[in-house]
Amino acid sequence: MTALQEPVALHPAPGATGPLNDARTQLREATTLLGYDEGLYSMLATPRREVTVSIPLRRDDGSTELLVGHRVQHNFSRGPAKGGLRYSPDVDLDEVRALAMWMTWKCALLDVPYGGAKGGVRIDPRHYSQAELERVTRRYTSEISPLIGPERDIPAPDIGTDEKTMAWIMDTYSVQQGHTVLGVTTGKPISLGGSRGRATATSRGVVHVALAALRSRGIDPAGATASVQGFGKVGRYAARFLAEAGTRVLAVSDQYGAVFASGGLDVPALEKHVDATGSVVGFADGDEVPAEAVLEADVDLLVPAAVEGVLRADNASRVRARIIVEGANGPTTPEADRILQEAGRLVVPDILANAGGVIVSYFEWVQANQAYWWSENEVEDRLAERMLAAWGSVNEAAARLGIPLRTAATVLAVERVAQAHQLRGLYP
Repeated sequence: MTALQEPVALHPAPGATGPLNDARTQLREATTLLGYDEGLYSMLATPRREVTVSIPLRRDDGSTELLVGHRVQHNFSRGPAKGGLRYSPDVDLDEVRALAMWMTWKCALLDVPYGGAKGGVRIDPRHYSQAELERVTRRYTSEISPLIGPERDIPAPDIGTDEKTMAWIMDTYSVQQGHTVLGVTTGKPISLGGSRGRATATSRGVVHVALAALRSRGIDPAGATASVQGFGKVGRYAARFLAEAGTRVLAVSDQYGAVFASGGLDVPALEKHVDATGSVVGFADGDEVPAEAVLEADVDLLVPAAVEGVLRADNASRVRARIIVEGANGPTTPEADRILQEAGRLVVPDILANAGGVIVSYFEWVQANQAYWWSENEVEDRLAERMLAAWGSVNEAAARLGIPLRTAATVLAVERVAQAHQLRGLYP
């Protein structure tokens, strides 16, 4: 395990781009509105702890490859750190820092007693066997194991990882501890202490908020139209739940392409096609369109549910959706935010919209620590209650302060974290 490295630049750089700059820009705006001094901004802008590890991998052909992984723990003031682990060729340290910060705000906004963390390994899992991915996961876990645990930092699935990954982490950590520790991860298989409803929780949360947002603008969800960018863990189920609510999903994309149907896609049939082929491309009951057409479709609701930075200054003016509900983390840059706001679009921010996953992760952690599991209906009801309560509080703050939803959500979250900082005091 190697300690990190270059000093962290605390202030958004003029003209700079990227998720970390976006996260710090949002934080700067919130701390300015709250009247916080530079010292408090610096504490909130800086990860509490971060580590980079080397991961030597023995490939199935006998060769050796060296991979790099990160774990960033942004804040512990309100409880143990919590955040996903992603496997992606695009992982870098600044991205992980930004995602960890957003997790801190998300947990605070939803009143979940966690701080934020995030992990990542720079790897394209599509090019590795299951046995190789297991070896990567177990080595990565061994390297970061001094930092994680049910009272320290609880990983969860993210892009490129799943419940099997969490099972490998839980087992590796448990072997090191000498006993089974179910609460060290969330998003595990149900047979290993996972929670019912966890796999679809983020999508459920997105749709709870999306339907509320539609109604807030006088749009009946049963007659609304939508497009969903991304058809993975979040986008797939978001499309399904929107269709079940009567919303016509006109366009869907994944990393390979996009499909469109003017009368609405048959989402269950599209899911079967993706299961059979691995992509939305080639779906018989939809027309292939450029990927950007999904972001620019003439619909009531747009759900960007893939990766960060897809709505930018160069394409935001072409977005025609009246409401954007962020299923992904950081899909909208600050420049795009301003353009969308000036155009009268309602943007529901990620730290509110996609918080369903961390809420049910919290439920899973609670269940594992109690060794008592809830029914799926209990999980779903509690998730809906948390999401809609947060939607109400963010709307109220936005109206009271005359600010956009993103700013209101960030202000509420940052204020809660700052209060915890101040109440705990500085040590020594």
